[in-house]
Amino acid sequence: MTSLEIARRILELEAEAIRELVPRLGPSFERAVELVAACRGRVVLTGMGKSGIICQKIAATLASTGTPALFLHPAEAIHGDLGMVTSGDLLIAVSNSGETDELLRLLDTLKRLDIPIVALTGNLKSALARHSAAVLDVGIREDAGPMGLVPTASTTAALAMGDALAIAVLEKRGFDHQEFARLHPGGGLGKKLLTVEQVMHTGEQVPRVRADTPMREVIYEMSRKGLGITGVEDSRGGLAGVISDGDLRRLMERDPSPLEHSAGQVMHASPVTIAPHELAARALGLMEQRKITALLVVDASGKFVGVVHLHDLWRTQMV
Repeated sequence: MTSLEIARRILELEAEAIRELVPRLGPSFERAVELVAACRGRVVLTGMGKSGIICQKIAATLASTGTPALFLHPAEAIHGDLGMVTSGDLLIAVSNSGETDELLRLLDTLKRLDIPIVALTGNLKSALARHSAAVLDVGIREDAGPMGLVPTASTTAALAMGDALAIAVLEKRGFDHQEFARLHPGGGLGKKLLTVEQVMHTGEQVPRVRADTPMREVIYEMSRKGLGITGVEDSRGGLAGVISDGDLRRLMERDPSPLEHSAGQVMHASPVTIAPHELAARALGLMEQRKITALLVVDASGKFVGVVHLHDLWRTQMV
């Protein structure tokens, strides 16, 4: 076989291994989701060799989506590290055979601690499966390589099932983008998950006037704050409208006495607004859609609390 033929065969084999997992999903998977979601301690992942590497990735996925998780090497566990597991934790064990000696030696201790076990295994009759509260079938027809000895499709299937479990738990717990942003503050992903309240102008930086404010004072406020916009508040601090630089230019073009007006006479009464908890990326989308450079930020009670400007997004390198 040529190199390309070998590559196609391996990719097809691994893709088929994942497809075959779908019809196996059922009550046991739902039970595993319930157990992980209900865990009030940590989710401990354990597995030997290549399975251990898969465990580390699943643990990282769980931790990044709000479920405290860690990897415990089973050989190290039976030589002292088992103290890392305490009452209230849950164990996810990955073993294709379900008969890995190092894993089986953990079972008695885990039972004494009343630690529930979720098994990802290709052997539903194995000792690991018998001792587990939930068993996820990740068995495959064959692994790649000479005589099927290299763990390829088997580890791919376990990894895919681990991803499915992690995302199902995420959804069950109602994990939202705000929590995701809190756990991913750095790098490009962190920038995408910034919220409006993290980048907006607040307090004395915010241009604000009352509906009865004379236009001379409105212009001064807008010039002093330098955001090209001002919110117009009602008597309770709610947002009544908005005035932009463009509104000022148009007013001066059509009216020979622009300063004789009040803010309430010039403002737009239906400004484009956004909530503080929304993603900054959504604010950028609204600005592009409406062809504007700033948005007024209004909280759940209708109070005018800030302004997010296109320049703020430039500073975060979102633009």
